Amino acid sequence: MSSWPIVALEDVFAVARGGSPRPIDSFITDDPNGVNWIMIGDASEGSKYISSTKKRIIKEGVKKSRMVSAGDFLLTNSMSFGKPYILKTSGCIHDGWLVLSPRHDQIYSDFFYYLLGSELVYSDFKKLAAGAVVKNLNSELVRGVQIPLPPLEEQKRIAAILDAADSLRAKRRQSIAQLDALIQSTFLDLFGDPVTNPMGWPTEQIGNLGNVVTGKTPPSKENGMFGYDIPFATPSDLDHQLEYTDRSITHAGAKFSKVVREGSTLVCCIGTLGKMARTPQQTAFNQQINAVEWRREINDWFGLFALGFCKKQMVANSSATTLPILNKSGFSKVEMLKPPLPLQQKFAAIVESIERQKTTQRAHLAELDALFASLQHRAFRGEL
Repeated sequence: MSSWPIVALEDVFAVARGGSPRPIDSFITDDPNGVNWIMIGDASEGSKYISSTKKRIIKEGVKKSRMVSAGDFLLTNSMSFGKPYILKTSGCIHDGWLVLSPRHDQIYSDFFYYLLGSELVYSDFKKLAAGAVVKNLNSELVRGVQIPLPPLEEQKRIAAILDAADSLRAKRRQSIAQLDALIQSTFLDLFGDPVTNPMGWPTEQIGNLGNVVTGKTPPSKENGMFGYDIPFATPSDLDHQLEYTDRSITHAGAKFSKVVREGSTLVCCIGTLGKMARTPQQTAFNQQINAVEWRREINDWFGLFALGFCKKQMVANSSATTLPILNKSGFSKVEMLKPPLPLQQKFAAIVESIERQKTTQRAHLAELDALFASLQHRAFRGEL
C-alpha cells in the first residue's frame, strides 16, 4: 500500500448537481449565440471528453440550470451512474449530471479520469446509490467519498501508463467497429439501400416471412423458474450476436416464458425500438422483445441485417406513449426486402467469416480489459 494521503472528494473538487429549466423545449434555441446544453448524447462512445454540444439554450435558462467550464469533470447522476467525462467546452448541465470542479492546480485531469472511473471509486458510488429504484448519486454523499491523492508528478506517471494501455483497447474496439462497417457495406453492395430499393427486390411483411413471438418473463415468486438451462435475454443483451447474458431460466420456467430456436432475431419493441440480436442457440426473452423465427425463404443472418434497415418503419408503427411501444401486430406489418435465397446465403457466408474475426478480436479485447483493470487496481494502491 502507498503512503499517499487519503482525502475526501470535496477536498479536491467542488461537487454540485445540475439543474433543468422546465419545460426544456421552451428554452432550446437554434441561435449560435445560445449557451451550450450538455447532454449524455454529446459524449461519444469510448471518449473521455465532451468537446461540443448538439443543442443550446437561451440565456434566460442559465439561472435555472448550472454553468460548467472546460476542465470540469461531469459524472452521470442516474441510470449508468458514475461514468466520468472531462469537459473541453463550457455550458449548462441538467440534473442528470454532477459536476466536479477542481479546487487547485495539483490535479492532473487524466489521472482523475481513470480514478473516478475505477472500480475503487465506482464501488463507493454503488453503495451510495443502493436501495433506490432508480439509481441516483447524491452530491452531498459523493463529496465524502475517500480517494488517494498522490503528488502531481506521480499522477502524471500513472496516467501515462494507463493511457498507453487504454489506447490498445481503443484500437481493438476500432477494429471491431470496422468489421461491423464491412458487414453493412457488403449488405448495401449486394442488395442496395433497402429504404429506396434501387434493385427492385420484392418486399413482404415480417409476419409472412417468419413466426413472430412476443416474450414473457416467468413468475419470479414461483420456485424453480430461474436457473442454468436456457439463456434469458432482455433488451440490454441485444447487440447483433447474442453472445452472453447473465440470466437464464429452467425448463420449468420456459413453460411460462417464450423460447425461440437458434438463428431467430430478437428485437426490442419497448423503449429503444429496433435494438436487435441473432440467437446463437435456443433462447428465452422478456416481454419487451418480439422475436422472428425465420421461414425457409429467409436466411437468418440476412433477416437480422435486413431488419436493421427497418427501424423507421418500426417507429412509424409504434404507439406514442411515454415509452414508444411496438406491439406484435405493428411489428408483424413491417416490410423488408425478399431477394433470392442464394444471394442471401452468399451474404451470410461473408457475415459468418467476419463474425469469426470479431470473436477473435473480442477475445483479445477481453484480455486487454483484464490487463487494464489489473493496472488500475495496482495504480491506485500505489503498487504500479
